[in-house]
Amino acid sequence: MTIFTANTKTEILNYLKKQAPHAKIHFNDQVAQEHSANGKAQSDIQGEILAYVAVGDIEDIRGVLKTARQFHLPIVPQTADTSTVIGADGIDGSIILSVARLNHIKELSPEDSLAVVEPGVINQDLDQAARKQGMFYAPDPASKPISSIGGNVSTNAGGMSGVKYGATKDNILGLKVMLADGRELSLGGRTLKQAFGYNLTQLFIGSEGTLGIITEITVRLRSLPLGDAITGIAFFKDMTALAGGVKQLRLSGLNFSMLEALDGKTVQALDKYEQTNYAKSATSSMLIFGFDDASGSEKAVVEKILQDNQAWGVQITSDKAQAQQLIKLRQDMLPAVFEQSKYYIMEDMAVPLSKLAEMTDYITKVAEEQKVDIYTAGHAGDGNLHPSLLWNDQPEAPDNVKTAVRLLFRKTLSLGGTISGEHAVGMSKNQWTVEELGNDVDQIQHQIKNLFDPLGILNPKRKIN
Repeated sequence: MTIFTANTKTEILNYLKKQAPHAKIHFNDQVAQEHSANGKAQSDIQGEILAYVAVGDIEDIRGVLKTARQFHLPIVPQTADTSTVIGADGIDGSIILSVARLNHIKELSPEDSLAVVEPGVINQDLDQAARKQGMFYAPDPASKPISSIGGNVSTNAGGMSGVKYGATKDNILGLKVMLADGRELSLGGRTLKQAFGYNLTQLFIGSEGTLGIITEITVRLRSLPLGDAITGIAFFKDMTALAGGVKQLRLSGLNFSMLEALDGKTVQALDKYEQTNYAKSATSSMLIFGFDDASGSEKAVVEKILQDNQAWGVQITSDKAQAQQLIKLRQDMLPAVFEQSKYYIMEDMAVPLSKLAEMTDYITKVAEEQKVDIYTAGHAGDGNLHPSLLWNDQPEAPDNVKTAVRLLFRKTLSLGGTISGEHAVGMSKNQWTVEELGNDVDQIQHQIKNLFDPLGILNPKRKIN
């Protein structure tokens, strides 16, 4: 983005300080440097930012936006630096607007089944606070201990419990959003139902900071289940067999809160990482499943279905310590895989549930034909797969890895899926907008962007092409 301004950097920064008096402003220092590039995304794209601004209140946000309008500067919203799609990295001449300091739980109401939080509240902190009052916050992305509610909303993050409770969008009641022109909108509300007006709340969920700055979030909380929690693992000869077993489990009428899949290479990586011995072959795949509200009849039904689908190594437990050990296998999946190589790309596609087996077969085929190391795990209960492509030689992905990614994307789309299930679009995938959504939808997206942000200062180059 070319910045046109006759003002010096010093003049701009002095103006910024006056407009955002409670903010912590960094420029030309280590803090600004550290926040200009996001370590969670494998990318050499890093702009030379003008400043990193950690706002202290709502008026600081308004002041940063006023500065951006005055000097036509790009704004990059940022909270916990956990984007995996180059969604919050610095852009040349930009102001990184961090809301990380806005991290208060303003209200927690079990009676209304909701909490009102600032965008910098960490997902796990909210869940723990809710549990102290007999409630819980359902969305649980892998980054739960470190990612913010604001970031989760901006990307529509998912997680392991999505099979039962959906993604972030299914757990948000209302938002407050500040537009590029300084107006603050109140969207949605405190009710579980609302049918009045256009659903602008859902428009802003997943918008990746391109339409406005989220300043407050009203989330839905749920009562802690009364039943017992049951957790288990089972093994199949390969991912195709696992997908067949998952199909039968889903159609059984059981209400799973977790159905996670790990392919043979991932299980082998876990064995190495955890010093375990789960992998019986190079393709043997692991299913991790769970219920957070079991009635007592689930165990026998699950065991019968797994037996009918030739699963082995079945373990089912209601013991909390044993269950946590099994869940830890899924939580340790990423560090176990990324330990295998210096460089990686973790992808995020979702396919219709009926196409899960076909997609996993195709991933294996691409890995063999392109000679790429691919480790696949994912949320089998909702069709969301995360193949990780690994290499060692150089920071930039080699041609065979790039080709493999393109093939996987096109196969996903041909099956009626999406190439972004829960990790957002950022700069990594926005060039695929027309291919996934079509020209008409792409044009309408640009019209929406121009309506809310006519100067194009909010997180440019992200989300849409």
